[in-house]
Amino acid sequence: MRVLVATAKTNGDVAGDFTCCVEGELVMIDEPCARDRHDPDSGCGCARAFSGLASHRATTTACVADRPFREADVREAIRSSLLDGGWIDPDRTTHETAERLVEEAWSLIREVAEHFPVGTVVGRRFSRIIPRLPR
Repeated sequence: MRVLVATAKTNGDVAGDFTCCVEGELVMIDEPCARDRHDPDSGCGCARAFSGLASHRATTTACVADRPFREADVREAIRSSLLDGGWIDPDRTTHETAERLVEEAWSLIREVAEHFPVGTVVGRRFSRIIPRLPR
C-alpha cells in the first residue's frame, strides 16, 4: 500500500527546511495554524510540513513509499495519532466526527501517494504538494 513517510532526503535543499520526525515514520498532512495561514514563511512552518503519526513532530520532506500495510492499519495509526495529539477527545468527540477526521487525513495521504511514483520525495506549501528533485 502506498503511504507517505518521513525522509531526510533533499531536506535542507530549500531554505526553511526542517526535519524532526523519525526517519520512515508515517506522516499526514495537517491543516495549517492561523499564524501559518497568514504567513507560512514566518509562522511555525506547519503549512510547509508533514506531521509524524508516532512522534507528533514535523518534517518538510516526505517520501512516497510502498509498505505492507492494510488500509485498516493506516486508518488505526491515524486514529491513534489524532487521539494522542488531542484532536479526538473521547469524552467530547462523537464517533462520526472522529471517523470523518480519520477519513479526511487518509484521503489526503492516499491522494498524494497515488499521484506520485514510489520513491518520490515531496514538499508542501499549504495544499500544494511539490516533488523534490534528487540531489
